[in-house]
Amino acid sequence: MKRPAFGVASFLTVALLIAPPARAEMSVFACEPEWGALAQELGGKDVDVYVATTARQDPHQIQARPALIARLRRADLVVCTGAELEIGWMPVVLRQAANGKVQPGASGYFEATQQVRLLEVPTVLDRSMGDIHPAGNPHIQTGAQNFPPVATALAARLAALDPSHAAAYAQRRDAFLKRWQDAMARWQTQAAPLKGLKIVGYHKEWIYLTSWLGMDETATIQPKPGVPPGSASLAQLLEDIPRRGIQMVVYAAYEDARASEYVAQQSKLPLVLLPFTVGGTDGAKDLFGLFDDTIARLVAGLEKSPAH
Repeated sequence: MKRPAFGVASFLTVALLIAPPARAEMSVFACEPEWGALAQELGGKDVDVYVATTARQDPHQIQARPALIARLRRADLVVCTGAELEIGWMPVVLRQAANGKVQPGASGYFEATQQVRLLEVPTVLDRSMGDIHPAGNPHIQTGAQNFPPVATALAARLAALDPSHAAAYAQRRDAFLKRWQDAMARWQTQAAPLKGLKIVGYHKEWIYLTSWLGMDETATIQPKPGVPPGSASLAQLLEDIPRRGIQMVVYAAYEDARASEYVAQQSKLPLVLLPFTVGGTDGAKDLFGLFDDTIARLVAGLEKSPAH
């Protein structure tokens, strides 16, 4: 019996059929949801975005899990906040992943805070002041004004790493910036009643939001950054609230609400939950929804303020 011919050409055909498809997308490891959302806006179908954290996690307190190390090991680009926000976990993940393409200083490592001017840069570094950030306040995603420069720089980095899709990255960048410019005009109109509003937050994290909208982050429930409030500091804060004209208590989706609820109840001020990042509330499904929902919640809270 004659055996059927099975030459080199046939072998290659079968091999191609059973081989896994080549990975066409660039693998992006985003440290926080806002940067994952921005990378997806700019990268579209040309990127595969993995977000290491969620809106319900404290970005200061993340565990260097094996899953994060595995994802980083095959990443082409890392997008983090920087300014030491991830200092407690990202260095461990980077070291364990041993991926030279995405180490600090390499073209595959990108920090959003390097693209904007940071506020609240301390003039004195003293651990007695709490968990202060030496480079300045890293929570730049709370201000819509910070996204255009970050988006422009990130699109350029994507194009440099993946030049075959450079035109597509540029096109998506331009489309995003146009939509963002239009949205910012709308947000500023909607937020006009918030100008001069004095708020108390749990953690010192709203300076970019308040600077953008002309609000005043007058006090925080934490007596020092990262230090939980005690009975004495809460009593002092409640004494200060009417004297300083504070009109609202706000807290982020990832924070324990109990201290904020107590302050709002005792001071008879409206308590407002803000998403803080993409996914923090049902309305904050993407970057545009993040600010749509943030402003809507603040305006609704203002209408309930006794001073309104």
